[in-house]
Amino acid sequence: MLTDAFVEETARAAKMASDADLAASLSTARTQGRPLAEVLVARKIVGEQALYEALAKALDIPFVDLHNRAIAPDVLATISAGLAMNRRVIAYDTAEDGIRVAMEDPDDLDTIELLRRATGRTIIPALATSTAVTEAVRMYHADVAATVQSLAELSVLPETVRIGDGRDLHELAEEAPIVRIVETLLQHAISRQASDIHIEPAPQGMQVRYRIDGILRPTATLPHAVAAGIVARIKVLANLKLDEHRLPQDGRFTVAAASERIAVRVSIMPVYDGEKIVLRILRESGKMITLPDLGLRGEALGDAAPLTVVERNIRKPHGIIFVTGPTGSGKTTTLYAILNVLNKPGVNIATIEDPIEYRIPGINQTQVQPRIGLTFATGLRSLLRQDPNIIMVGEIRDAETADIAVNAALTGHLVLATLHTNDAATSLTRLQEMGVPTFLVASTINCIIAQRLVRRLCPSCRAQGKIPKELQEELREAHGTPIADVLRRAAARSAGTKPKTLASIEVWQRTACAECEDGYRGRIGIYEVLDVTSAISERIQARANRDEIHALAVSEGMATMFVDGMLKAIDGVTTVEEILRVTRE
Repeated sequence: MLTDAFVEETARAAKMASDADLAASLSTARTQGRPLAEVLVARKIVGEQALYEALAKALDIPFVDLHNRAIAPDVLATISAGLAMNRRVIAYDTAEDGIRVAMEDPDDLDTIELLRRATGRTIIPALATSTAVTEAVRMYHADVAATVQSLAELSVLPETVRIGDGRDLHELAEEAPIVRIVETLLQHAISRQASDIHIEPAPQGMQVRYRIDGILRPTATLPHAVAAGIVARIKVLANLKLDEHRLPQDGRFTVAAASERIAVRVSIMPVYDGEKIVLRILRESGKMITLPDLGLRGEALGDAAPLTVVERNIRKPHGIIFVTGPTGSGKTTTLYAILNVLNKPGVNIATIEDPIEYRIPGINQTQVQPRIGLTFATGLRSLLRQDPNIIMVGEIRDAETADIAVNAALTGHLVLATLHTNDAATSLTRLQEMGVPTFLVASTINCIIAQRLVRRLCPSCRAQGKIPKELQEELREAHGTPIADVLRRAAARSAGTKPKTLASIEVWQRTACAECEDGYRGRIGIYEVLDVTSAISERIQARANRDEIHALAVSEGMATMFVDGMLKAIDGVTTVEEILRVTRE
């Protein structure tokens, strides 16, 4: 394998780098969690192609230069788009004895065996540079629309499909081109880390859009001829009624992607031009994220740092911790990260969720099923008879669920739950509006985590600079008062020049490179964590409004979402534009 030790040995043997350069690069690679080969190339100690040619020679396998090689579409198609993008491999040629495949790690035997089973042919591996593989894989991104278009044209579909005839629709759903179109869209979305696929009927054809890093991106337009077949195919996969076109339907199915199983949640809604489908992609077997991974900060922000407040409050044996924000802001992921911290052999943890997005070993998870009477309220009431230490409620939507959750916290349970409010302080008034007595709100809530998701800057191409003048004006208009808090906290964390004005703040900006589409790659959270201290508890009991409680929390050290986001922009994690996008009032 292309381990750091092998790369170091090869570079030293080929006299491509000095011992000092190798030692410094190896230290950087370990600190930043990056491959040594990537660091050597980034620091311009070695040329990427020269390094990979030396590695190929040491491995005694061919090196292929994909930059200067035209790959025939039929050769490229021997490996599916999803498999190529997930495993970062490219079929670049065929031979009598198999398929020639360019790989970043030709010693990856698991991938080679997976390719052999998928293609039914012998795999002949070759080494290619990481940059070349990235660029070649992007051919699939650009080609997905053409792929599904060509499949649609191959489809021999009847000019009309008799609505209500389940038999005809079932035959349509099993037609090979229809099956391939749906499979291609799913695998392509999974490889691009999309969270949702929107398939929407429109007068000009069926529009396909992916939600990537929170932004909907147009992907393909399919002809009307395949619309009925695609809807039918997805209904078959999700075990839904084929002949129901007037009512919404919800379902679920799983697909295989590389070495993992992906759950797909299906929502079908009748609209004017037909039926709209939204597919939510859930990586149930994904690696559990830690609280710092999510963006909760602890360094240099004092006792009121978001991570510090959360860690202190989740150690309490009882009370409620709320996570709040709009739909799609990552609330459930934050709850799962907290559960991962609390999940110990001596603790009984039970959840009631809708849906169960990730399976967590050692935790008893229950799916809400309103059609048979299993609601959040009834499920929570039953969970209390299961002797739990910690309870997670996917969402508190009504007074009954809120009342049961509060009483669970009063009787010695730690309760984790979500609410839909715009900020932390509003959650307190929202609970009172639901009918929870004020004294119980003040005495049972430990802390409230409010959050949004922002796009993360691509680390390979971000550039440092100043805040543009037009954005400075917009910041002052949208967040005039918290600007002083941003400057104060930035100055406290700075070891060098301390910013005194917006114009003097150094931030990072997006560009674009082969590894990202628009300067962003992935998402991270921005947070405000309201610690219900004795002073805030007193103000709640005095029925203070949202603004009074928010101001008191800030005076006690709470960093607002805007302040947290601006500090992340200064650190090069995101951009000022992203912070404004999600925090504008």
